[in-house]
Amino acid sequence: MTTELKMMLDHVSLSVADMDSAKRFYAAILAELGMELVGEVTAEQSGSVAHAGFGIGRKGQLWIAEDGLQTPSAHICFRADSRRAVRAFHAAGLAHGGSDNGAPGIREIYHPEYYAAFVTDPEGHNIEAVCFEPEDEQ
Repeated sequence: MTTELKMMLDHVSLSVADMDSAKRFYAAILAELGMELVGEVTAEQSGSVAHAGFGIGRKGQLWIAEDGLQTPSAHICFRADSRRAVRAFHAAGLAHGGSDNGAPGIREIYHPEYYAAFVTDPEGHNIEAVCFEPEDEQ
């Protein structure tokens, strides 16, 4: 892996107003990228609000916190292993309450191999999946 593609962030968090809806949405779209719900913390345990973490294995990379509608909304991009996964992520987002914010395709303005799709989650966050690999020929 080249240094330019190495991930330096450990995790990020979004505030949401409807935890149940957000968990369903993120479970659906992130499953297409190989991620799943890996942990939950109740409001009692945290001393403030409930949290749910999505990631791979035991490591949460995206945490949602039931702390109300976040203003302004955020933009988060996830790396996908294939262009097929980017398309599946986009389709799952639309099927689970998100809206289209950019159909799957090349965005040469960012990088010649920047294949991405964007969905706006039900609370207004711009969620993206990107892949730098060529089209899978299978």
